[in-house]
Amino acid sequence: QVQLVESGGGLVQPGGSLRLSCAASGSIFSFYLMGWYRQAPGKERELVASITNVGKTNYADNVKGRFTISRDNVKASVYLQMNNLKPEDTAVYYCRAEGFSKIWGQGTQVTVSS
Repeated sequence: QVQLVESGGGLVQPGGSLRLSCAASGSIFSFYLMGWYRQAPGKERELVASITNVGKTNYADNVKGRFTISRDNVKASVYLQMNNLKPEDTAVYYCRAEGFSKIWGQGTQVTVSS
């Protein structure tokens, strides 16, 4: 019954930064993995970053060093700090919660353009 709502997307110039937020309607403590995925036009949805309930992170190779994922169980939220954004980062970004069940957010648009 947990619902995920993403926010923080928008239009940004190359080299700029955005911070995405994913707020859950319930506790995310029981979910082993929280992650961010993205889907660009004409491409399949891909993993961007993930974080376990003990803080272990994983990043796609093309965002390493630029993106940082974090998790706040008290606020039932997960965040994605995106720095040095590139046009190829343009996509709809989705939050995902994984445990015994898998839940997706509705997505938030990120557009990187000059």
